[in-house]
Amino acid sequence: MASLNVGNLGEYLREQRRTAQLSLRQLADAAGVSNPYLSQIERGLRKPSAEVLQQVAKALRISAETLYVRAGILDERERDELETRAVILADPSINERQKSVLLQIYASFRKENGFEDEPVDPADGEGHPSGADEPFSADGSAADTDSKPSKPSQ
Repeated sequence: MASLNVGNLGEYLREQRRTAQLSLRQLADAAGVSNPYLSQIERGLRKPSAEVLQQVAKALRISAETLYVRAGILDERERDELETRAVILADPSINERQKSVLLQIYASFRKENGFEDEPVDPADGEGHPSGADEPFSADGSAADTDSKPSKPSQ
């Protein structure tokens, strides 16, 4: 893990808070942290945990990964990959099987371009590697390999 760049993080948080037109106290309340603690983070005196950064990001309605990058917890490439995966997983217009297939395709392209990572199973919600590749049907969707063939009706 990279060392925390709390000065840059604090300035960025202050800028985001002011843009959101929130007082220090309002943001602290919304994030569930104390007012003095948030003030110390903004002034670069404290190193917040990833959990606190996540709470602050949620209160500011910004990406937690952006704060992780600012704090030096996550590098830019990792953030981009996580955000791409998060957007796919959050899309309500596609089903879980389609999300899984899309993540597998994304992982294969990344691997082809020299970025080693494993396919992710969206069903576990944790970004853990999934099992074997699933076959595709003629329309490009994943074939349903879990179900048994239906019997013809008589």
